[in-house]
Amino acid sequence: MAIFAISDLHLACSVDKPMDVFGEAWSNYMQRIKSNWETTVQSEDYVIIPGDVSWAMYLEQMMDDFRFIEALPGKKIISKGNHDYWWNTLSKMNKFLQGHGFNTIRFMHNNSFNIEGFALCGCRGWKYPGDADFSEEDKKIYERELHRLEFSLNSIPKEKSDRGIIVAMHYPPFGPGGEKTEFIEVMLKHGVAKCLYGHLHGKGFKNAVEGKVEGIEFRLVSADYLNFNPMRIFPGDTP
Repeated sequence: MAIFAISDLHLACSVDKPMDVFGEAWSNYMQRIKSNWETTVQSEDYVIIPGDVSWAMYLEQMMDDFRFIEALPGKKIISKGNHDYWWNTLSKMNKFLQGHGFNTIRFMHNNSFNIEGFALCGCRGWKYPGDADFSEEDKKIYERELHRLEFSLNSIPKEKSDRGIIVAMHYPPFGPGGEKTEFIEVMLKHGVAKCLYGHLHGKGFKNAVEGKVEGIEFRLVSADYLNFNPMRIFPGDTP
């Protein structure tokens, strides 16, 4: 069993909004995701997908994108990104999966998962509070996401995290200059070992923080950053 991660798939199987318009790096990206995934991931493996899964606007429009994901090897755990407008309540999303026979997909939303002794939890995260356009509404969302991370971490049965705690977020838990946010304080309090995040693209890669910070290993897993190849995070990061 191995654990992989890749975020920001931005699938467009049901809507006319492919990512190719954002430059040559995204050319034929869905086929590249499929080919690399099928080469890399086995049926017994897990793949963590921290947000921006699809351009679909509502749950029913996700049908073809879920079919795309379901057909790929492995067990997939999806959390929310800022462009996942289709996201709904956990009960409605689970009912949709069950009703259409999508058996390899699970959602992380105010909950946690045990993966062979690893505890996986997380939240969407939000914009950096130091941004010039950070509003009062942003502050409310930011604080709500902090609570979601706490809730997810608190849901872990302590005896089920003997191999370490992995946090998956969509937004980076750092500012554009590497400033630490309160999300990192929460992770430190709970003894998190590894944090995966996405959201950054293109020129934004220069703002990525990777490696160990205060004992936590950080990895950017945006699909284009990984050249659309899922990153193996256990055993060992992909070289």
